Amino acid sequence: MEEKRYSTMTEYELKQEIAKLHEQARKAEQMGMVSEFAVLERKAIMAKSYLLNPTDFKKKEIYEIDGDPGKYFQIEYMNGVFAWGYRLGESKETEALPISMLKALK
Repeated sequence: MEEKRYSTMTEYELKQEIAKLHEQARKAEQMGMVSEFAVLERKAIMAKSYLLNPTDFKKKEIYEIDGDPGKYFQIEYMNGVFAWGYRLGESKETEALPISMLKALK
């Protein structure tokens, strides 16, 4: 069976996929398969990005990085479900983060 792209999945399919990935990641973690766990977690983060609306993320805004407490990211531009910009207080090297990793500041 050919794998479907996240961009073509319905909200229901994405939620099913995320649940499946979290379950596989949990099993990989229990078995000590660290790299497998990391890959599955990244896939879940990507799938979650397709449940969000990229237009909710604004250029020049600063967001907290989910899973990296105390680290912040400033968006330079958007490309699909990726926010391109840089981490504050670190090198000005541009990187892309899936939007599901960004949390609005309260």
